[in-house]
Amino acid sequence: MPIRVLPPDVAAKIAAGEVVERPASVIKELVENAIDAGARSLQVDISQGGRRLMRVADDGCGIPADEVALAVARNATSKLHSADDLYRIRTLGFRGEALASIAAVSRLTLSTRAAGEAVGALIRVEGGALTHREPHARPPGTTVQVENLFFNTPARLKFLRADPTEAGHIARLIASYALAFPGLRYVLQHNDRLVLRTTGTGRLEDALLAIYGLDVLEQMIPLQAEEREEEGVRVWGYVGSPGLQRADRRDVLFFVNGRWIQDRSLAYAVSEAYRTLLPQGRHPLAVLHIALPPEDVDVNIHPTKQEVRFRHDRLVFTAVQRAVRTTLMAHYPVASLSVSTGTGGPWAPGGQGARGGLSPTQAQMALDAYRTGTPPRADRESPFTRPQETPTERLPMLRVLGQIAQTYLIAEGPGGLYLIDQHAAHERIRYEDLADQKARGQVASQELLEPLAIELSPQQAGLLEGRLELLAGYGLEIIPFGGSTYLVKRIPSTLAGGATARDVPAALAEMLDAAERGGEAFSWEEQALITLSCHTAIRAGQTLSLDEMRDLVRKLERCQLPHTCPHGRPTMLHISQAQLEREFGRQ
Repeated sequence: MPIRVLPPDVAAKIAAGEVVERPASVIKELVENAIDAGARSLQVDISQGGRRLMRVADDGCGIPADEVALAVARNATSKLHSADDLYRIRTLGFRGEALASIAAVSRLTLSTRAAGEAVGALIRVEGGALTHREPHARPPGTTVQVENLFFNTPARLKFLRADPTEAGHIARLIASYALAFPGLRYVLQHNDRLVLRTTGTGRLEDALLAIYGLDVLEQMIPLQAEEREEEGVRVWGYVGSPGLQRADRRDVLFFVNGRWIQDRSLAYAVSEAYRTLLPQGRHPLAVLHIALPPEDVDVNIHPTKQEVRFRHDRLVFTAVQRAVRTTLMAHYPVASLSVSTGTGGPWAPGGQGARGGLSPTQAQMALDAYRTGTPPRADRESPFTRPQETPTERLPMLRVLGQIAQTYLIAEGPGGLYLIDQHAAHERIRYEDLADQKARGQVASQELLEPLAIELSPQQAGLLEGRLELLAGYGLEIIPFGGSTYLVKRIPSTLAGGATARDVPAALAEMLDAAERGGEAFSWEEQALITLSCHTAIRAGQTLSLDEMRDLVRKLERCQLPHTCPHGRPTMLHISQAQLEREFGRQ
């Protein structure tokens, strides 16, 4: 087959396929252009999930009338002048492909007026061809209207989801840019119905309130290290308390110099910061801004510009992990059973507004209360409670009262009643004790009188083969015995009880299963600590004497992180004195 140069319209559609995947891709490019143009306000209107119509209007600097046609030409941009500029990009857009790619697969209308010009201009482009141009009277700024997306590439339409799904992608995108640039006012409407409105005050907490609602905002913690700089890397933002959990990582958001990015390494850094504070399979909510010199980040590695490469990736990873972990260690409270009168939940596209049922006035009162620490005054009881900001790494002294269902300890302490899960609490004690022994190189172990044979699958044997030395450091000495059979010769002293024959294979199988599922986020060292702690802890259903209960609580009080077990479950629940009085009618 001979080599041919592709026709311009075919090449344009191929290029558009890299940039315009769905309606949200169009909105992304138009919003980024508006932000680069210095807009202070953006109005976004969509119809039928964006496939019928998308309109983005801004009050930015506009485009000079004699450059309007050039704006929709391929590789035309005002943001780059030489190849050297690629290594210090300070704008969101820079390739000069967005408008041309959008126009190639839609019917596009662009109206604009540059500041200082008396009359603006309007053009229409259909399938990449300029069909109309005229002078146009309008305020300074730019409006881009995109109709009938993929009208000339019907095969692409088949890949679009239902209208609510596509609208949801757009809503998530606008919400993300509102968190990236909280100084801009955003309004999003779908089928003439208001979906999202932000105030543009410049305060990140205002944007969080508009997007997630009051119930979420009150569980968000500002990064303690927001002003700290480490060799040019600065991290700031908000992280959720461990009680604010998600089933996936979609609400872990990163903004690098204002650009919303996806980065698996940084997501892992946040997961590591929450280590032992969240149950396995659960993820936090975090909005993190990272600022660093433009020359230290390469944004020109993917057509969508959502992936970046850091010049010093380990430095950025460490800065993010340290900032989040430091904040959590200073703020993490004991889980409470207090009854919340709140009425809202996380913001979601298509929901009943972003304030969780509060009026704008009540929402502002609640936000003012959040900033000042004073109770908000409103016409109804406020659902807002300011989170404690004093470090709570250690427990107060508790007086043990007894045991419930051979599983939970009940204790009295300052401010009320504490219910303690005896297995979870003992797991935490074992975990920190074993970690301390490992750090000192003094893990107590015991040699078995008769080695214990364990049969593994070939895949499990392959995983275990390279980790034998590591496990030996935790007091678990295992040697090959031919094929997929291994012999356990030495075990940690805490495992050396009557249940050895059952617990050792179970603990090893649990570690290997976790390794098979864990992927790149898996840590053998961490899993060894967690698994050995779990299998040597007091079980639920085990009767304890009063002295054993007291000893368990005293040891928990000395732990660095007494509030969760190594799996992230709470070790205790707190019922406040005030709630007890309310429940018994004393208030």
